Amino acid sequence: MKKILFVVNTLGRAGVETALLELLRRLDSSEYEVSLYVILAQGEMIGELPSHVKLKNRRFNSQSVMTGKGKRAIAVTICSSFFRNGGYPGKIHSIVSNFADMERTGKIQTEKLLWRMLSDGAERLNEVFDLAVAYLEGASAYYVADHVKARHKVGFIHIDYRSAGYTRRMDRDCFRSFDRIFGVSDEVREHFLLVYPEYATKTKVFYNMIDQERIRRRAQERGGFADGYRGARILTVGRLTYQKAYDIAIEAMKLVKDAGFDARWYVLGEGDQRRQLMKKIASLSLQEEFVLLGAVTNPYPYYMQADLYVHATRYEGKSIAIQEAQTLGCAVIASDRNGNREQITDGQDGILCELTPRAIAKSIMELLQDKEKRKALRRAAAKKDMTQPQGLRMLLELV
Repeated sequence: MKKILFVVNTLGRAGVETALLELLRRLDSSEYEVSLYVILAQGEMIGELPSHVKLKNRRFNSQSVMTGKGKRAIAVTICSSFFRNGGYPGKIHSIVSNFADMERTGKIQTEKLLWRMLSDGAERLNEVFDLAVAYLEGASAYYVADHVKARHKVGFIHIDYRSAGYTRRMDRDCFRSFDRIFGVSDEVREHFLLVYPEYATKTKVFYNMIDQERIRRRAQERGGFADGYRGARILTVGRLTYQKAYDIAIEAMKLVKDAGFDARWYVLGEGDQRRQLMKKIASLSLQEEFVLLGAVTNPYPYYMQADLYVHATRYEGKSIAIQEAQTLGCAVIASDRNGNREQITDGQDGILCELTPRAIAKSIMELLQDKEKRKALRRAAAKKDMTQPQGLRMLLELV
């Protein structure tokens, strides 16, 4: 039986992890011995790990990485990683070097400061795999490249590589050891190759797989909005991070409110920007109109109950949230940015707009006023097939 190892940074409730779990569900346990190692050994989605997948972490914390308790647990893991496996000077150098890189770009990203150190301080697996898959850039890629013994190695890229802050210096040629690199969209592949043009022949596209029938079934479960609001509901699903551009969305909602629309914008997700966003919401007196609901176990009833789904991000790889919204027949508005434009044909199965408060507000108001247009977008979105079986074949041919 062939042995396959997947490595991911965390198992929190987010798009990458959702896509990974779907991929794991599709692997035949009679043909493959499938294992998973989680760099930070933490995440609330551990309960959704398929039973045939062996978790390689000796200890695992099921706390969300976004809660106070979860963040304290991560701090302990970071400290343990620094002291595990020795090599202290190299670990310190990687942090200092990454900080210098980020200073030059003007954006300090704490997690990227630590990815190399976390990789070097992770547990060592004393076995040889037929295939090792780094399912995420950063620590997962470094760990598979440097510390996993495998006959073949594969890396996944889920983001606009350069916009997300990755550099060749940070990566230290880790992709040289990979037999194949998968971008989750054509644009992700193109932007990765702007940084690594020499890997063009081994970089392919592997679209995220989702189980559309499972999503539709779960959308029928009890749940969804519980506030009794009778106006138009706008929904966004995603972590509260800079990438997701909620600061711009809040300003757009202010314009919608000032124009007299009876609407409320809800966000499902948690993240490090909650405090700043709450302050911005309060400063614009939008406490009733822009609601941060936090992360939920089953977001699908919310999609079904929303009048509009808005995904106004600064950059994207390929959004699982957009795929879920389209599966459930939502009228989708998205920013005309990397990743988003590959998932939406403007005016046919969604709307693309500039990433400005005025453009987003204009698109929202136009669709709220045009019921027939919303219906047409919903019908077209619901017809899209996103099963993507060819990606799994490309991955398994390496085994």
